[in-house]
Amino acid sequence: MKARPIIFDTDPGIDDATAITIAVRNPELDVKLLSTVGANVEVEKTTLNALKLTEFLGVDIPVARGCGEPLIRKLRPCPEVHGITGMDGYEFPPVTGKPLEKHAVEAMRDVIMNSEEKITLVVIGTHTNIAILFRMYPEVKDRIEEIVTMGGGLTGGNTNSTAEFNIYNDPHAAAMVFNSGVPVTMLGLNVTNEARLYREDAEAIDASGRAGHMIYSLLNHYRDAFLDGGLRIHDSVAVAYILRPDLFKTEMLPIEIALEGPAAGTTVCDFRAMQRGEKEANVKVVTEVDPEGYKQWIIDEFRRED
Repeated sequence: MKARPIIFDTDPGIDDATAITIAVRNPELDVKLLSTVGANVEVEKTTLNALKLTEFLGVDIPVARGCGEPLIRKLRPCPEVHGITGMDGYEFPPVTGKPLEKHAVEAMRDVIMNSEEKITLVVIGTHTNIAILFRMYPEVKDRIEEIVTMGGGLTGGNTNSTAEFNIYNDPHAAAMVFNSGVPVTMLGLNVTNEARLYREDAEAIDASGRAGHMIYSLLNHYRDAFLDGGLRIHDSVAVAYILRPDLFKTEMLPIEIALEGPAAGTTVCDFRAMQRGEKEANVKVVTEVDPEGYKQWIIDEFRRED
């Protein structure tokens, strides 16, 4: 079976590192590009982290630096979660490579337009790069299979009481992407909060080999105290959906993004308006996950040979 071509738009970030590591090592996926954005930490750091990962994993995947700030709002990174570097907890060797000279938007455009097959965009940071890509180069839309994004949610937030971090940091960009006409699949907190790893799962990953030990070290720094109660590694759930859709349930729903006021960044699902025929579904929303199946999947992925 031919590998599925994907571009990661990412802000590494410890959970991003987990998702990227799994995807790079899985033969069913062909990672064409890592495009970076500022979110978990500043874009200079997320770009360096992407280079750290490609060199550690020994893969020749180009890294392109993207936008450092949201379209309108001010960036609000979270070093208190991911550490000052964004990937604290493991001592990576010094980076020898450099990002592409072209901006991530230009790099994405080139990969998409030159690909023989349609590209899947895996968006696990803010949507800033993608919004600008669509505005500058609308011709790419017909060359994209779908956008699989970790962001939003049907109930509650992790940045405030209603908004999820990735959408909160650039709601205007997310709204442009969700309304772009390109198929969007949203994996929100309602699903990622249920896909947890526990201490014994993390220890199994640690014992799996070099890549597993690296990820375990990051996770242990990420939120060690949470391992006993269940650690959420949000971004890896997006990769799980691509590789194991049987672990999930989905539903087409009408999703709007609040842009102003204290609820800015909230993904609002007006299902009653849809039932009345007043609004149409525009986003495939992942509504359920098999938690036990997900745990076994992620452990099995790290048991692949280095």
